[in-house]
Amino acid sequence: MAAGGVWVFRKDGVMELERQESSSASGRSGKALVYVPANETMRSLEALERRLGSLGWERYYENRDLVQLHRRDGGVDLIALPRDFARFRSTHMYDVVVKNRHHFKVVDIV
Repeated sequence: MAAGGVWVFRKDGVMELERQESSSASGRSGKALVYVPANETMRSLEALERRLGSLGWERYYENRDLVQLHRRDGGVDLIALPRDFARFRSTHMYDVVVKNRHHFKVVDIV
């Protein structure tokens, strides 16, 4: 998989991928996923999976890069997460939030 970044237009009209750097190295802020009832920041796939498990989610499919979770009650929703938590991005965070309203939120970190 490619590293993250943002596509920007240069003055000459050419699009260029501006690479994302870690927030500590670049001084820019980032995002974090927080489990609201315990005010716990999710720092690993294991911690997130434990919290999701308590909300009725279980592993559906996995390979070396991806873990998919589905609801035990047979719902059609799926959550796809990278096995490597370093690849966990805001799109994954918002996917968790949308499917678990009132239990998770995304916050800005400095």
